[in-house]
Amino acid sequence: MGIAAPRPPVRLIIAAFMEKTMYLGCIADDFTGATDLANNLVRAGMKVVQTIGIPSSPLPAGADAVVVALKSRTIPAQEAVSQSLAAASWLKAQGASQLYFKYCSTFDSTDAGNIGPVTEALMDFLATDFTIACPAFPDNGRTLFKGHLFVGDVLLSDSGMKNHPLTPMTDANLVRVLQRQSARKVGLIDYATVAAGTEAIQARIAQLKQDGVGIAIVDAISNADLIKMGRAFAALPLVTAGSGVAIGLPQNWNIAANPESALLPSASGAKAVVSGSCSTASNAQVADFIARGWPAMAIDPLQVAGGVDMVARALDWARPRLGATPVLIYATAEPSAVKAVQAKLGVQEAGELIEKTLSAIALGLVQGGVRQLLVAGGETSGACVQALDIKTMQIGPQIDPGVPWCFAHSLAADSGVHIALKSGNFGTVDFFSKAFAQSS
Repeated sequence: MGIAAPRPPVRLIIAAFMEKTMYLGCIADDFTGATDLANNLVRAGMKVVQTIGIPSSPLPAGADAVVVALKSRTIPAQEAVSQSLAAASWLKAQGASQLYFKYCSTFDSTDAGNIGPVTEALMDFLATDFTIACPAFPDNGRTLFKGHLFVGDVLLSDSGMKNHPLTPMTDANLVRVLQRQSARKVGLIDYATVAAGTEAIQARIAQLKQDGVGIAIVDAISNADLIKMGRAFAALPLVTAGSGVAIGLPQNWNIAANPESALLPSASGAKAVVSGSCSTASNAQVADFIARGWPAMAIDPLQVAGGVDMVARALDWARPRLGATPVLIYATAEPSAVKAVQAKLGVQEAGELIEKTLSAIALGLVQGGVRQLLVAGGETSGACVQALDIKTMQIGPQIDPGVPWCFAHSLAADSGVHIALKSGNFGTVDFFSKAFAQSS
């Protein structure tokens, strides 16, 4: 990862990006989703700055895209709307010509939102009567057919997402899911239309608008589909999607893939993983790490709730083990164990307790010399980035689809820290070992 020659500080790299008008302004509902989106834009050749939260002052004009990372996926809908509108206002003030609302490729939400309420608020803000919704990300096994979302070879409702502790997804029909969250009529642009090409998609949009449809779920089963729809969406003021649709948008501004956009400073320092995700993928990745004989420590939420100082205990355990071999500190658990904890502590309380504990551990690890940090889980990633007081990140090379290495400045690390924020469901079984092999 990176190059042998010394690289300028990330603040100078970001300043160098700012040479022309911003094309795309992006709002992501969690931090891993933000890096997922930024990763796909960088792979497609865009120069991207990711901010953590809404900046307090304007950025110099010129980045191709800016991704504002919020932590709004599971907060009350009105709070999510308020934060998203503030981000949209800031992005438009920076000159963004198109807005992109990014959510998870598994459409994580409940009947109360937050995807529907945020989408409709952004439509009102932009005074637009139509947008699309498409979480498809074929590179990561997320595909849409007849409005139904598949995770690999199974319907969303048959996947591990049915056991998500905060947003259990028990209906794979996204037209139904989104309609329950939205006041506007929800329709479908099906695969036969997408396969017919850009002009057919545009014609279908025109017909849906005549029929009073305000939001359309769009089928996609391949990257070729995303390229076709990207051209069809060029004139939309607002696109809402997972990160996959992003690969089809840069062509609208005559931008092509450029490997130079993913260069990072060389990585060094101790390695660590902090995992709070309880997804099927993260459970398998934790098991793989442990099977390799690498040091790992589990965090018991009930002990934390009982007053045990697990932050100090974890840092005391990790300190003598930090070095070339990565260490893992995790609260990842099987669904039955998660439900047992939630039954005793409450769903929200259990989640907040783990986030607070793991983020404090992440801060202590970086203060103790960790300079290559992997964080698994969207909520955990948000808490860790905030604890590290990271404001902007430079997006680097992809580890697995949707997960890049990034480089950021933190008050806890004078020389900066390489960090990867992994959505719980992303990555191969050997993701942790693969990531550190790439950074070496």
